[in-house]
Amino acid sequence: MRRLSLFLFSILLFAGTVAAGAQVVPSAAGRQVSITVGGMASAFQPDFAGVWNSNGVVAQADPRPLYGVGAYVDVKLRRWVQFEAEARWLRWNQYKGIYQDNYLIGPRLPVYRFWKATVYGKALAGYSKMSFDPVPGDTGKFTDIAFGGGMDVKLTKRISLRVPDVEYQYYPYINSPLSPYGVSVGVGYKIF
Repeated sequence: MRRLSLFLFSILLFAGTVAAGAQVVPSAAGRQVSITVGGMASAFQPDFAGVWNSNGVVAQADPRPLYGVGAYVDVKLRRWVQFEAEARWLRWNQYKGIYQDNYLIGPRLPVYRFWKATVYGKALAGYSKMSFDPVPGDTGKFTDIAFGGGMDVKLTKRISLRVPDVEYQYYPYINSPLSPYGVSVGVGYKIF
């Protein structure tokens, strides 16, 4: 009788611990915040070929694209709340000494996810610094509004490939707005 009582008590104790475990509140949730930093190579059509008129700059297709390097930071606070900051220095393959540097920040929206890829859109704002010819060293700063998108492909848990990232920029200059556009490819590293 004693063994039967001990056996029944053990079964009741085990059943009680299983039932009690079902009511436990999770002690932690998965991290949603992440930061990815990366580098990129870019090719852009600067939309200025050194042509001036009495009003100032004239938008005109440059015969050669500008090439350069850049850096970006993607901050993901939640699935639909993401931001991107980027800096780009387009200094190679200059025509008449014309170059452009871009410093932009704004929201990023993941549009579609499949396999290991995320397609995204972005709307950025900031400023661009541009050199002008015929006066060497003559530069100007412009408000820059950029719209674009691209695709990030996860290669490993931390490393992703950004290919392609396309961007259309708009400099709302008073008399002659410029509209550079281009494409970038890069590699990112997820810090956390």
